[in-house]
Amino acid sequence: MMEMRPASSQGLPPLPLLFGIAGAIIVSTVLIWLLGGSSLVALAYAGGIVTIVLTLLLATRIQAEPAIDVAIHPDWSVTGVAIENARRAIAITDRANRMACANSAYSDWFGADKTPFELPLAEESRSRLLEGARQVWREGAIKVDDLRDQNDDICWHAKLERAGRGEDFLVWRFVQVVQERSYDMLASRLNGPLGVVFSRAGVELALVAPDGIIQAATVGLAERATGMGDVSLIGQEFVQLLRSDERDRIFYAQEGQQGTPQTLIHIPLDSAESGAVSNADQASSLMLLIDSSVGIGGGWQNNGKAAVPQLEALLSALPLGLALTDRDGRFLYANAAFLRAVEREEGGLPQFPSDLVVREDKAALADTVRRFAKGAMASGDMAVRLAGDKEEPVSIGLAGVRGIGDATVLLSISDSTEEKRLRRQVAQATKMQAVGQLAGGVAHDFNNVLTAIIGYCDLMLLRHTPGDSDYDDIQQIRANSNRAASLTRQLLAFSRQQTLRPVVLQMPDVVSEVSQLLKRLMGDKIEFSVRHDRELGPVRADPQQLEQVIINLAVNARDAMQSHADKTGKQDWKGRLTLATRRVSARDVRKMGIDIMPADDYTVLIVQDTGGGIPQQHLSKIFEPFFTTKEQGKGTGLGLSTVYGIVKQSNGFIFADNVMGPDGKLQGARFTVYLPVHKGIMPPVQRREDADDQKASEWAGGGKLLLVEDEDMVRAVAERALTRAGYAVTATADGEEGLAAVVNGKDEFDLIVSDVVMPAMDGPAMARAIRKVKPNLPILFMSGYAEEQLRNEIDIENMYFIPKPFSVQQINAKVTEVMSKQGAAGG
Repeated sequence: MMEMRPASSQGLPPLPLLFGIAGAIIVSTVLIWLLGGSSLVALAYAGGIVTIVLTLLLATRIQAEPAIDVAIHPDWSVTGVAIENARRAIAITDRANRMACANSAYSDWFGADKTPFELPLAEESRSRLLEGARQVWREGAIKVDDLRDQNDDICWHAKLERAGRGEDFLVWRFVQVVQERSYDMLASRLNGPLGVVFSRAGVELALVAPDGIIQAATVGLAERATGMGDVSLIGQEFVQLLRSDERDRIFYAQEGQQGTPQTLIHIPLDSAESGAVSNADQASSLMLLIDSSVGIGGGWQNNGKAAVPQLEALLSALPLGLALTDRDGRFLYANAAFLRAVEREEGGLPQFPSDLVVREDKAALADTVRRFAKGAMASGDMAVRLAGDKEEPVSIGLAGVRGIGDATVLLSISDSTEEKRLRRQVAQATKMQAVGQLAGGVAHDFNNVLTAIIGYCDLMLLRHTPGDSDYDDIQQIRANSNRAASLTRQLLAFSRQQTLRPVVLQMPDVVSEVSQLLKRLMGDKIEFSVRHDRELGPVRADPQQLEQVIINLAVNARDAMQSHADKTGKQDWKGRLTLATRRVSARDVRKMGIDIMPADDYTVLIVQDTGGGIPQQHLSKIFEPFFTTKEQGKGTGLGLSTVYGIVKQSNGFIFADNVMGPDGKLQGARFTVYLPVHKGIMPPVQRREDADDQKASEWAGGGKLLLVEDEDMVRAVAERALTRAGYAVTATADGEEGLAAVVNGKDEFDLIVSDVVMPAMDGPAMARAIRKVKPNLPILFMSGYAEEQLRNEIDIENMYFIPKPFSVQQINAKVTEVMSKQGAAGG
């Protein structure tokens, strides 16, 4: 800034001096005129004196003129005060880039000793600022935006302007870019008078941080949430203030369901779409809690509208299914028990009660609701059939209600969902048990027939050699008999009457044994994957039968995926079969709520496919024998029934359900097998030793046998087979004859070969009677039932077992094995 000097400093004499000089000239001129008496001489004298004085003054001014352009150094302290601004950093530099002046904001942000050319900017920002400084000398003013510091944390906008009389200075103005948040100053407003206004209106607000902690809240929220108005909620978790009921209605935790429901509105602040923050999850939120009575007008008698929320809160606490309708029969409200009773928990209430029942009952229910709505106060009930359960009728109670406005009809229904579910489970279990008993009986009787057929085929093959005309025919009969025998084994498996050899094993080991076989069975179009959980408990099961379970489930899944692909017409289809093992604790079982399965620790096998799922109408039948959805000739319907029987006989449980896809359509089926974790000490498995095999092979035959069999064909085959093997056989037709042969007979028998199920006296009863007189006599039982079941019924020593049907070679080998063991024991 330049200063103007006073007149004396400009080369002009002071005014008193000028007046003195003028006075002197006038006086001297008058004296000359008086003395000389000539006015011409006086004027000439005065003109000369004036000329001389003016010349001297002009000379003096010319000498002082250069001082006018000489600048005195400006006072920058005044400039510093003028440019002071708390929100802008301002600095002034000269042409030599030296700092002339800066305000306090510049000193605070960058440091008083740093020029704008030395600011701690990123390399790219520094280059743009220097380029702008060069351009401003040419253009007079320029803006440089988005200047970043070296850590990319702070951003500035800069404006450069040329200034000064000679435009020898640069004025730098820096503005820091601050991202304003939508909730700035909101916390103080919520804690102030504005929050009081909202609380009086029944609306409570809270500013909640991303981690759920309250940052600010209205004054009324503390009183509603804690019961005390002078308590601060800052620092507490917002969700801990609220509770919800089964209908997902929200209440204050302190008030419970006795309070009025609240409407919660979540307003995210500074969302990512606004560009204020980069991650919406890191922004605070504004939570609005609006009381259900807001806008109603309050009061129980206000046309009944305010009474409805109170009545809803009351009905929701009752275990009886209750619902309200208006005068036109439209639903207003239904509690959770009512929704469960009508099986509409997921779909919600329809518009009218008549939409819940079958078509035949719609008109009657609609007329009844309208009659109770418009008539006098009355009550009654009627039997209807629900649309979701057309077989069993239910009783719906109706009552006309007055005094609560539009809510004029009260519907009631007992929630029998649990009762229906238990009834279905009992019916299913009873049916499966009855079918199992029937299948077991059929299999047992059929095994006797197959034993005779296979035995006679073996006897005929002893007389025919390959090449004979009848040899191939006999082989075909024998092969088909063996095929029929496999079907009976499946029936026995379903009825849980097959022979198992349980051992303690790990489920992943069994899965590993069959994995390679499953990969070959699945083919190229099915992706096969296995996943195992950690820390699986051991199970007690027959490894061969457990492998059969896995193979049957996998093959069934493969066929389902192939069938689904054929139905959809996809040529390039791809399927996926997943085998997984899981560990399920007793606590998890209790949470699942499966009544038929005891709360225990289980090792679970899951087989899941992408075959389109199982139709709902087939889910309750898929484990029944001979039930199949495959085309005729492509399945016996015994695969899943066999799996069911093996799992049940192993004290396990199996369930089938569907897997839903993201689009809500059936994506595939899932079979879940629960086997209880073995917690005891498993005794060593009795296996045939090599020494026994050697003795059996060296046994030369001989010995007296008592054969007890009520089926004539089986008895004849067994007698001929054992006689040909070199044994002396005494055959009897029932248990009483066999007992008499031992007690009254003269022969000492080495072994008794007996059937189990016989008329009058069965095999176990005969064995107990014989042991009283012959305690060491070995007994070999023949039966189509399970060995384990037999041993549970009769637990005696020196007892052996051979399952039916058997071949001639098998019966001979078993008798030889028993005789060799007895010989070794006797020796």
